[in-house]
Amino acid sequence: MCGRFYMDPQDEKEIKEIIEEINKKYKDTPELSEMKTGEIYPTDIVPVFTADSPMLMKWSFNNYAGKGQVINARAETAAEKPMFRKSFLEKRCLIPASCYFEWEKRGASKQKYAIGLGEPIFLAGLYRMEPKEKLPRFVILTRPAAPKLEFIHDRMPVILPKDNHMLWLNNLLDSKDIINNSLEDLRYEPINLQPTLF
Repeated sequence: MCGRFYMDPQDEKEIKEIIEEINKKYKDTPELSEMKTGEIYPTDIVPVFTADSPMLMKWSFNNYAGKGQVINARAETAAEKPMFRKSFLEKRCLIPASCYFEWEKRGASKQKYAIGLGEPIFLAGLYRMEPKEKLPRFVILTRPAAPKLEFIHDRMPVILPKDNHMLWLNNLLDSKDIINNSLEDLRYEPINLQPTLF
């Protein structure tokens, strides 16, 4: 799964440019004042790319009957599940990040890892509008973990290389394509406080 990621506008030029574009687009709005950077948690508001432009979105779909939040969708089944099917066909997005976090279970304790490339990564996602909300909401697509990361967790986010970004956003990749074309050769480091981001 993917339950936390990191967005560093200070050290990552590409992310800084995205933030600057968002600042112009949402200038003087309440939504901009709620935007988060640094360590991102579910329900935080962050910049997200669509086929049209970057925009602010909240991380999580409301579950049916208002019971909790859904933050991930399995890439293998998202095109079939009622909660995600329409978004998979019509509303795809990419979430910029410096790295993502995952936890390895070690008996009763857990070890936190930062996982990424040492440069911005882009997580495949789906989004939708929900009743009475001003901002869209998104979920992150996940896939089986790359072999070198399985010891940390059995799932990982779908991270697409740049030459697949517009194909994904314009609905030209199916479930198998995004898994087969997603990045696997990631670096990881155990962390206790802030990630050094490699």
